[in-house]
Amino acid sequence: MKMRNVVVIGGGHGQAQICRGIKNIADTHISAIVTVADDGGSTGRLRRQFNIPAMGDIRNVMLALADHESIMSSLMNYRFDDPNGTETDVAGHNLGNLILTALTQQSGSFFDAVKIIDDVLNVRGEIIPSTTQVITLYARMEDGVIVAGEANIPHIDNHIERVFYTEDVHATPEAVKAIEDADLIIFGIGSLYTSIMPNVIIPEIGDALHHTHGRKVYFCNAMSQPGETDGYSVEDHVDALKRHGVSVDAVVVADDHIPEANRARYSRQHSYPVCLRECKHDYDIICRHLLSFDDGLIRHDVKGIHDVTKDLLKGKV
Repeated sequence: MKMRNVVVIGGGHGQAQICRGIKNIADTHISAIVTVADDGGSTGRLRRQFNIPAMGDIRNVMLALADHESIMSSLMNYRFDDPNGTETDVAGHNLGNLILTALTQQSGSFFDAVKIIDDVLNVRGEIIPSTTQVITLYARMEDGVIVAGEANIPHIDNHIERVFYTEDVHATPEAVKAIEDADLIIFGIGSLYTSIMPNVIIPEIGDALHHTHGRKVYFCNAMSQPGETDGYSVEDHVDALKRHGVSVDAVVVADDHIPEANRARYSRQHSYPVCLRECKHDYDIICRHLLSFDDGLIRHDVKGIHDVTKDLLKGKV
C-alpha cells in the first residue's frame, strides 16, 4: 500500500493526543508541525534566558510519538519541585526542556536538538517546529485592545478578533514541504488561537495550506476554552480559522452524551459544550463518539481519534 502523509498542525496537549491516536496507523508517515510561540512557565523562562524558541509543546508531541514508554521518556516529562514558588535555578523547570536547551547550545541549532531527541526516543514520524525564530504572539480583541504574549491572551475577559505577529516570521522549509506533500492535514485539538493559529498565520505555511492537494480536516474542541472561545459554536471555530486565512474541507465533531457531573465540573470553570448551530455547511461534518470522561475530565479518546483518522485516510468519510 502507498504510504500516506499525515500532517498534524497545532500545539499543546491536544495535538499530542491526536499524535497518540494516529501513530500506529499502518502505512502512514506523520509530520507534526508545532508552534513555538509559548512564553509561559518553564518554556518561557528558558526562552527569555537563552533566546531560544519555545520547546514545551514540542516536548509533549515527542513523548506522544515515542515508540514506547521508556525511562528516558519519563525523565523528559519530569518537573523539578518548586515548593516556594521561587522559580530559581532548576525549580519549576521540566527536565525535557532543560535537555533541549542544552542540546540547542551544544549543536548550535534548535532544529538539530529536536532531531537528536527524536532519535533517542525513536519517534514515529517527524516533529517540525513551525519556525525556529523566537517569536511573540499578539492578539487584537474585539474592542481594539492589543495583548502581547501567548500566555497572557486567554486571561483577558474579552473576545479575540485575530492573532498576529509584529515581525516577519518565516516557516521552516520542512514544515512547508510536509504540507505540500500531505494527503491529510489535521488541525486541532486544543487552543484555537494560541496553539493552532500561531502556525497557520506564518505566511509560507498559509500559502502552502492554500495550494496543498491534501484534505484539510479540523478536529473541533468538545468544550469551549475560557478566554479564547467563550460561547463559540462549531461554526464559530471554523469561521475563526477562515478569518486567519485557512479553509477546511471537513470538521470532526464529538457527539457523545456528556455526563451531567462532567458538565457541572467544567461549568464551574466557565467551560461549556461546543455544539453545531446550523444544518447546512460548505464543509463536511463528521460526527463520532470520540470522548472519554475519566476522573471527571472530558478528553478526546485515543481510539476514537485512531478510528476516525483511518476512515478519513480510506475515504470512508
